[in-house]
Formats: sequence, structure tokens, C-alpha cells
Amino acid sequence: MSLAARLEKNQAAVYVLAIALGAATGLGLSGTGALQSAVSPAIAVMLFATFLQVPMTELGEAFRDIRFLGALLAANFVVIPLVVLSGFWLLPEDPLIRLGVALVLLSPCIDYVVAFAHLGQADSRRILAATPVLLLVQMLLLGPFLEVMPGVGARGLLDPAPFLHALVWLIGIPLLAAGACQTGRVRRAAGERVMAGLGLLPVPATAAVLFVVVASVMPDVDRAREAALAVVPFYAAFACVAPLAGWGVGRAFRLGDRATRAVAFSAATRNSLVVLPLALAIPGALPVVPAVIVTQTLVELLSELVYIRVLPRLGNPPFPGRAGSP
Repeated sequence: MSLAARLEKNQAAVYVLAIALGAATGLGLSGTGALQSAVSPAIAVMLFATFLQVPMTELGEAFRDIRFLGALLAANFVVIPLVVLSGFWLLPEDPLIRLGVALVLLSPCIDYVVAFAHLGQADSRRILAATPVLLLVQMLLLGPFLEVMPGVGARGLLDPAPFLHALVWLIGIPLLAAGACQTGRVRRAAGERVMAGLGLLPVPATAAVLFVVVASVMPDVDRAREAALAVVPFYAAFACVAPLAGWGVGRAFRLGDRATRAVAFSAATRNSLVVLPLALAIPGALPVVPAVIVTQTLVELLSELVYIRVLPRLGNPPFPGRAGSP
């Protein structure tokens, strides 16, 4: 068995170890500025490793898949907001706690969801093709969504800069680099050897992201421990309901297995690393709002380890004209 195959077979254990080491490291540090600055580069490397495994020539076809794009938008901007709103009354009445929960749960992920979808045998190329649309729609709708959430006052507090930064540095640059490597593989025999070496990256790169993210957020969680603990049950319930809601939307849109899994991953995975800068810029938000957001990250990362094991085992019944569809 090759090293890449062994890494993939034992990926869950590698990720659990990375999370545990990250938590221990974060709690033992007095400052995490260096780790926080490493989060975006680490995600960029992880996405580069993921994009290498997605043929660039297929992205245009995926972007033109209106049925999938409709399911993705319906899941993230209709069904998930209704799920969050229906359970919002269970949260503490503290407006900062509610603001943090709303910020993170109403924003679909546009970065590492691609990597986890790939690990979970979902159609990561379709999610990748849809990321600009997801980012644009959440930029437009997040403000109005926050205004209708009870006990949340966030009018005029949102800055689009973090979203644009994520689109360029977390999606655009890694995608262009992966495309250049794939082109090099086609043109030169040496490119094959380079691509074989880069094929070892996905699991170590994902583990590095888990370690850096968890280590960098643990001090924030520790400083607002009471608020963080108060939202854990809500996040745990969301982690159970959201992928099932996404799966249901995929079936309603008569998607194939892999595309339905992609909608489920997208519905369950939130944009915490992009909305965190929004929270840090809100007057009076420290330390509660960031702690509430990063607590969701911790719950979500553990949940992703379950998703990549469970979701591939679920299958759709065939629909007329869709049997065997991706």
C-alpha cells in the first residue's frame, strides 16, 4: 500500500490527533498571534492540495449545472436559515451570544468545505465551482438575515472586506496554482513526478489546518468559557440536523449521490474563518462573539470527522433519467 493510501485510510485518527494537539497547545500559550496569522496560509495550502485532485477542465461543466446550484442555494439560504430561526429561542437572551451564533450559522463555508467534501466522496468540483456564488449571495443576505433574527442587532456592522479577501487568497490563488501544476503535468514528464509528490499533501495539509485553527482559537474560547459552553448544545443539534436537511434538499432536487452529499456537506459546514474578522470589528464584541464563533468551529471540525465516514454510506434511490448520475 502506498504512503498516500495509508494516509487516507488512517485520516480520521490523524485528524483527531491534530485536534487534540491543537487544543493542548492553544491552552498552554499566552498568545496565539503567530498561529492566527498562519490560519489563512494553512487553509490555502490545504485547498491547493484539494484542487490538485479536481480536474480544472471539469469546473466549467460543474458551474453550468443549474440543478445543483439551485439545490445548494436553497439549502444554504432558505432551509438552513429556517432551521436556525426555528431553534433560536433555545439560545440565551444575551444579544452578543445570539449575534455570534447567527453570524456563523447563516454563512455557508467557501474554503475547507471543498476539502472535507472530497474526503467524504462528495462532488467537490461542483462545490468549488459554486464558491463565488455562495460568497456573493451570503454577502448580500447576511445583513438582512441578521435583522430578522430575534435579539440580534447588527445593522451596518458588516464589512465586505473579509469576504473579498477569502475569495482572492483562499480560492483564487490556490486554484490558479493547482491549474498551473496540472498544465505542467500534461506538458512535461517531470510534472508527473511533481504531481505524485503533491499527491501526499491532502491529509497532512488538512491535519495542519485542524491543528492551527484549534490552537489559535482555544484562548478565545477559554476567556469566554461560560458563553462558549452555553452554545455547545445548540451547535451539536445543528451539526446533526444540517447535513440531513442538505441531504433532503439534494433528494428533492433529484441529484445523484455525490452531488447530494455535496449539498449535505455545504449545509453543515459554516464560514467561521471568514466571519471571524467581522466579529472582531464589531464594537463591544470581545471576547463573547469571537468565542461563540470559534466554539462552532470546534464542534464542526469534530462533526466533519463523522460526516466523512457516515455520508458516503448514504445513497439515493435512482430517479428516472438520473440513474448513475454523479
